[in-house]
Amino acid sequence: MAASLSANQGLLGTSFYGGWGSSISGDDYHTMLAKTPRQARVSRKAIRAQPMMKNVNEGKGLFAPLVVVTRNIVGKKRFNQLRGKAIALHSQVITEFCKSIGADAKQRQGLIRLAKKNGERLGFLA
Repeated sequence: MAASLSANQGLLGTSFYGGWGSSISGDDYHTMLAKTPRQARVSRKAIRAQPMMKNVNEGKGLFAPLVVVTRNIVGKKRFNQLRGKAIALHSQVITEFCKSIGADAKQRQGLIRLAKKNGERLGFLA
């Protein structure tokens, strides 16, 4: 091979100083490229399957079977709308109750959390 690279020139014959001069002829250039090993970049991250969103309360509680049957009859979207309205109405009832007895916001929030826990235990959130 008649090609020679000086100390300040890279593989393609360009100098580190920004020049485009080359000491490699066209045929030698293609031969050299064919002989240079090419490496493919491989990601080392493992591909994870997306977790399925599943209700942890499915089938638990006294009212869970009724809730599941109702959801299957009316459909998930409509069921979630109805459930959201019921939860909002219940929260309003708790708020009005707290106002009538003079409970502060912290106690009201505690009662709402207690209502959610009881709903989970009874199966309303199945």
